[in-house]
Parts: sequence; structure tokens; C-alpha cells
Amino acid sequence: MSDPAFSLDAVTCRFGDLAAVDDVSLEVGQGEQVALIGPSGSGKTTLLRLMNTMRAPDAGRVSVFGDDISQFSAKELRKLRSRLATIPQHLGLVPNLTVVQNIILGRGGKRGALRSVRDLLIPSKEDVLEIHKILERVGIEEKLYSRTSSLSGGQQQRVAIARALFQKPDALLADEPVSSVDPARARDTVALLCELSKEFGFVLCVSLHHVDLAKEYFPRLVGLRAGKMAFDSDPERIPGDTLTELFDLSDEEMMVDA
Repeated sequence: MSDPAFSLDAVTCRFGDLAAVDDVSLEVGQGEQVALIGPSGSGKTTLLRLMNTMRAPDAGRVSVFGDDISQFSAKELRKLRSRLATIPQHLGLVPNLTVVQNIILGRGGKRGALRSVRDLLIPSKEDVLEIHKILERVGIEEKLYSRTSSLSGGQQQRVAIARALFQKPDALLADEPVSSVDPARARDTVALLCELSKEFGFVLCVSLHHVDLAKEYFPRLVGLRAGKMAFDSDPERIPGDTLTELFDLSDEEMMVDA
């Protein structure tokens, strides 16, 4: 049996006195699609940052693709991160660059600094053809040379997805990727991410506020509340009152954002 893609063992992550993630243990297998659900401040973003190695735990252990990363050098972490595509909540696109330039940046971790600059300024024919093919797959191939700032929110989401695909990741982590679009576009985006995960075989972990979307598209839901894991289950096995309680916040919890 292959090692899990991600293994978190009794992980805690603090910001001052706040435990944004509190004694969480979680394994995500190769090729799995998992949705992290919970209210704002429940720890979803911090958990994703632990998984993509951008945040070290204050206690516990994080392993990625079978390796305990606590002793990794900076060089080893950069190499590992090149296998992990991340779509941050605000997408992380550079507005004044074209679509093709933003997507080129997705492979920067696998190329040296000089080549990355050259590719950004003068993309190779091979890269342009590959990116055009990816844009066809996500449905915006006509936007190849458009300035990213000129695109709609839904189109920018697809640029961020295309950038992740160009990276050829083993895992894709997306933090609230549909928080700023209407319900129809949100559904299309979540469906596309799940289709691409199955098509290309990468692990997909997505944090969502939209419980109905999570239940519809993901075979596994992890519920978080105040930094702790509330459940880890097939959505069909989660009682409705459990989901209601997950989002029923106290006044104190309403003040937290992590």
C-alpha cells in the first residue's frame, strides 16, 4: 500500500493564545477528493497551510508523500512544494500580467530563477501550446493573451486552476475557491476541480463554506469547529443536525478568523 499523500498526527498550530488548529489528526490518501467544511475561523485555511508546508506546526507531526517534513532543508521544501499546487482564497494572480504569463508562473518551482524570468518574458512555443490546451480544458482558451485584470471573477478562477494544472501537481489544495462568485459559477468550478482530480489523478483538498456543494461533489467531508475536528465522514453518514451545529457559532467564535 502506498504512503498517504498527507498525514497529520496530533497537529496543533497557534497564533498567540489562539489554537487555530488544535490536536488534529488526519490522513488523506493518494488520489482522494476531500472537502474541509466549517465556519470562518474554524481552522480550514491554517490546516491547508500546514498541508502545503507553508506553516510549520507548533506541536505534532506533518508528513507529505510519506516524508516527515520537520527536518527538511529549505531546498527540500522547495522541491516538495513544486509537487503541491495551491489556489489561495484570493487566487494569487498578478493582475497586470497576461493569462499566459500568470500560468507560466505555475511551473516556477520546478525551474531555476533565470529560466523562470526568461519564460515569463518570452514564453516558449511548447509552453504556449501546452497552456492553450489547458485553457481549452477549463473553457477559456480565447483569453490566452488577455490581461488578467480584464477578466471576470469566474474567468480568473479558471486561470488559477489552469496555473495549478500547468504545475503538474500530485496534489491541489484550494482555499475557498468559490467564495466570491455566484452559486451557478460556484457549482461549475467545484465540478471542474473534481473532474480534473479524477482525470489527472491528483489529490484534491478544498475548503468550502457551501455545505450543499461539498455534499454533492465530495465523497469525504472533514468538519472543523474552533480548530478541532468535528467529524471525518462520508457525507451520507453525517446527520443534518450535526451540520447545523457545526455552523452555529457563539459570540466569541464570531470574532475569530483563521
